Amino acid sequence: MVIFNLRSYNPGFFILVGIPGLEKSHVWIEIPFFIIYIVAVMGNCILLYLIVVECSCHKPMLFFLSMLAMTDLILSTAGVLKTVNIFWLEAQEITFPGCLTQMFFLHYSLVLGSDIMAMAFDCYVAICSPLRTTILIPKTIINIVVGISFSFCIILTDVFLLIHLPFCRTRIPHTYYEHIGVACLACTDISINIWYGFCVPIMTVISDVILIAVSYTLIFCTVFHLLSCDAHQKTLGTCSSHVCVILMFYTPAFFSILAHCFGHNVSRTFHIMFANLYIVIQPALNTIVYGVKTKQIRDKVILLFSTKGTE
Repeated sequence: MVIFNLRSYNPGFFILVGIPGLEKSHVWIEIPFFIIYIVAVMGNCILLYLIVVECSCHKPMLFFLSMLAMTDLILSTAGVLKTVNIFWLEAQEITFPGCLTQMFFLHYSLVLGSDIMAMAFDCYVAICSPLRTTILIPKTIINIVVGISFSFCIILTDVFLLIHLPFCRTRIPHTYYEHIGVACLACTDISINIWYGFCVPIMTVISDVILIAVSYTLIFCTVFHLLSCDAHQKTLGTCSSHVCVILMFYTPAFFSILAHCFGHNVSRTFHIMFANLYIVIQPALNTIVYGVKTKQIRDKVILLFSTKGTE
């Protein structure tokens, strides 16, 4: 057994099975996922183009929005491209380094929480302390850089926890690699992996939600002290798009965590389908929400396509 474990320490490749029981429908299942992915890529690329090119879009909130767009591109691309290989090209194998690389980029999407927190803080500063914007925003950007570096170290720990595991199985019933899914293939105790994989997302989501809730509590207290109804509507309209993004991100995140911990009776097919929908629908909806709810972005998109149409 010891000799077997040593030889299996770093397997040559892993095999992603896809959705067990629906192998014959893989080609058709991937079509809506791929269409939503194309929408997400186009929307986020247009968003990044406008924020970079248009001087009027060089504002703190839109800077944080560009970070959100880049994170969405990483999240959706890291997951969907491998799913395309499995469902359409039947390329189910992937090397061990490739597995770790995909897992790293998918998990690194946790940085999205930092982007959303920064946007909540920007809303708070713009509404509650507008005169201090120029002082506080540079400090916020520094804090974001520190948060991104910290998140990098946290996700890199996931990789190191897997590198030293002896694997005796290589087939994974999923469409992409996640930390616990890969660790379960090991022939040794994975208690550290399970606790680390459980505590990190729980602590990340809870801390993000608490800080965002504090920011919006202060925002709403300030808004409801305003005398003008127009001021109420304008201020709430400014925050509405951000609130939509918060709900789209944290509601599925909470559901996913609870499903993994307590949803033992939930079918594996549902888990896999939900996981795939999460990595494509959220990036697509984020761009639509901000394109519709943010006047600056909406006006620039209309101008961009109207100009293209008249040429």
